[in-house]
Amino acid sequence: MQRCLTLTFARHSRLLLRHKLASVHCQQSAAMSNLLINQPKYSWLKELGLSEDNPGVYNGSWGGSGEVITSYCPANNEPIARVTQATMAEYEETVQKTREAWKMWADIPAPKRGEIVRQIGDALRKKINVLGSLVSLEMGKIYVEGVGEVQEYVDVCDYAVGLSRMIGGPMLPSERPGHALIEQWNPVGLVGIITAFNFPVAVYGWNNAIALTCGNVCLWKGAPTTPLTSVAVSKIVAEVLERNKLPGAICSMACGGADIGTAMAKDERVDLVSFTGSTHVGKMVAMMVQDRFGRKLLELGGNNAIIVFEDADLSLVVPSAVFASVGTAGQRCTTTRRLMLHESLHDAVVERVAKAYKQVRIGDPWDPTTLYGPLHTKQAVDQYLAAIEQAKQQGGTVVCGGKVMDRPGNYVEPTIITGLAHDAAIVHTETFVPILYVLKFKTEEEAFAWNNEVQQGLSSSIFTKDMGRVFRWLGPKGSDCGIVNVNIPTSGAEIGGAFGGEKHTGGGRESGSDSWKQYMRRSTCTINYSKDLPLAQGIKFE
Repeated sequence: MQRCLTLTFARHSRLLLRHKLASVHCQQSAAMSNLLINQPKYSWLKELGLSEDNPGVYNGSWGGSGEVITSYCPANNEPIARVTQATMAEYEETVQKTREAWKMWADIPAPKRGEIVRQIGDALRKKINVLGSLVSLEMGKIYVEGVGEVQEYVDVCDYAVGLSRMIGGPMLPSERPGHALIEQWNPVGLVGIITAFNFPVAVYGWNNAIALTCGNVCLWKGAPTTPLTSVAVSKIVAEVLERNKLPGAICSMACGGADIGTAMAKDERVDLVSFTGSTHVGKMVAMMVQDRFGRKLLELGGNNAIIVFEDADLSLVVPSAVFASVGTAGQRCTTTRRLMLHESLHDAVVERVAKAYKQVRIGDPWDPTTLYGPLHTKQAVDQYLAAIEQAKQQGGTVVCGGKVMDRPGNYVEPTIITGLAHDAAIVHTETFVPILYVLKFKTEEEAFAWNNEVQQGLSSSIFTKDMGRVFRWLGPKGSDCGIVNVNIPTSGAEIGGAFGGEKHTGGGRESGSDSWKQYMRRSTCTINYSKDLPLAQGIKFE
């Protein structure tokens, strides 16, 4: 009897197991069929080498056995595809391989390194439209901005190619006869690059192209909410390295969350940590890097202002204010968040800007006619609503927008709020959403002071025809920001100038100008080619 019961139970268990496995298989199949990558409309994703499940680690070979995360489209909150993140063991292996690759890369002459960077730029050019479409799909910015972001990486590659034949320090006059005094610049070694969701291609490109030209190797951790873009870009770069028979670990990648970012910040083998993100997280990264006396490059928040004087050309002001406050749905670090208007034209400008807001074409970000897409996450929608409520409580009036849109995805109305004091708590808070606070001022001194009173110091603009005011704005008592503009918006910086800001923006500089110096270490070298030993400052020691 017992044997019969045992056999019956065993058969029943096998049946239950088969049913369970079949159910799991059906669920997995359903989940796979629901992924956007499997829908014909999004088949172009496979042109980037993406599939339903993607490895999130690259160090010369592809891998990843950590947490599996799903990437979602902000325009409809539907799953796109999955990425397997790095474990700490895989991070350790990647750091070791990357540092080993540096030994070969540092020996290659700078112009030859520049040639590899040129090839990376060309490879990106070939995929610019499809990669821009992925940025649009995964991040949520409109298609033309997605393509423009890839173009920035391409442009920085071009810049870095020229730089590869120009890196060098001066020969300085020595006070001692028979001596030469020179500055020697060498790569720091391993550059860890931690990027944010809002520019998942360009910010990596700014760092990667220049760091490579300077003789460094790179380890990239992209934002956890844009992992497919990280994988796609890494595949393009890896193909160039492999085609040139170079170690793929020269440009490594480890997808992950705070665990990987913390490891990079604390790791003494990471010679420079370049972090782009919020001021809150940036401060923690800075403290961890400083604790080991490491190098850091911080690109953090911005609470940017446009100041409009009574003599401004309003035909420039209105489109500038709209583009800078509404572009990327308010999710740029250079987004205009404060619009300061001279009291003589306050009402007229508010009316014109509000009218322009209502004409902004809102829709799917990959539709070429769309000007305004969704916020990146549902959490951002909650932050948008909370900020509007706080603004109302602090005396603000919603002139335009202020609501979540009734449609799939993370869409909110671009919003204008007037009536707040210049030092209201919400005005001094960087909420990464499309809310514009309009302030009324009387004098130039007042406007300049209001611009500078916030904690961040990234981007700033004035609109005026007064040349004296222009140079006061550019001078020591003018804007305290890293980007200081006249008669143009706060956003839309070019790659030729160093990008970054002061105070709580972090002080880092990326992209053009002499930002390459941050990726190198400088040695002052004195060479005695004489037969004597004169000492500096005329000291005698005999």
